[in-house]
Amino acid sequence: MATDRLGDMRLFTSAATFGSLSAAGRKLGLSPAAASARLAKLEAALQTRLFVRTTRQLRLTDEGRVYLSHCLVALQAIDDGEAALQAGCAAIRGKIRLSASTDFGLHKLSPWLDEFTTRYPEVRLALTLTDSLSNLVQDDVDLAIRFSEPEDGALVARRLAPMCRVLCASPDYLARYGEPSDPEALSAHQFIVLVTASGPLNEFHFRKDEAAWQFTVPMAQAWETNDGTLARRWALDGRGIVRKTLWDAADDVRAGRLKILLPDYIAKAPGVYAVRHRTRYMVPRVRALLDFLIDRFAQESAALPDIGTCRE
Repeated sequence: MATDRLGDMRLFTSAATFGSLSAAGRKLGLSPAAASARLAKLEAALQTRLFVRTTRQLRLTDEGRVYLSHCLVALQAIDDGEAALQAGCAAIRGKIRLSASTDFGLHKLSPWLDEFTTRYPEVRLALTLTDSLSNLVQDDVDLAIRFSEPEDGALVARRLAPMCRVLCASPDYLARYGEPSDPEALSAHQFIVLVTASGPLNEFHFRKDEAAWQFTVPMAQAWETNDGTLARRWALDGRGIVRKTLWDAADDVRAGRLKILLPDYIAKAPGVYAVRHRTRYMVPRVRALLDFLIDRFAQESAALPDIGTCRE
């Protein structure tokens, strides 16, 4: 019964996280009918209703919220116990689930991970690339690389390197439209805007000494995409000015394919962070990857284009 109950608890917590019983079932390899039957069995055993279910929504009852909080603690304790046994074996093997932005993940992180898995051949990777902030609980992510410091107190952030966001354009674009001399000159230019699940990233902030500026790109005139790699390609093709992290733009800037605009007006940013669950035990393979990334970011930081606000 314990094994069945644990499986039911995992199904229940996944359904609460995803807001979908079918999605929870797929994660656990269950058909929708089997998932529904197991949840009904769990509710019958507990003699309480855990969800209010409609055709469009799965919502926790008050009793369900209470049970969820205890299930999360219990399941985490089990996962931590298994992780502690793995740590005792000191083996760096198994699967690591990571999340990163598309452009950085494809052009920077992926080659680094090739090097890491060559060093640790028993490690397997599950890499999610998205330009929307990943939900570490919902996406079951061990480590996320983020270009901002998370505000969620349930997460732990390890600063890996300095970072700033820069406006870039290709030499071809600048030959046709000219180079803006200050933030107020941006209104005469074309733009490429990254659009995430939370909306378009079309508000740019600038600072020089004590003065500050804000510029909002009119979306009606902008090229827009939800893919950072495509935004970069459009910029290389001369479609317009794009805002990128310095880490994404560095190689193109060094090669002369892109030029950083308004370097004296770049606002300071917190940095690059490796983010993980506060309550999750860090197994040896994740610890090894974090140490590896700390070293790689330190090496690469020395080769970044020399912009003062990005060196602090």
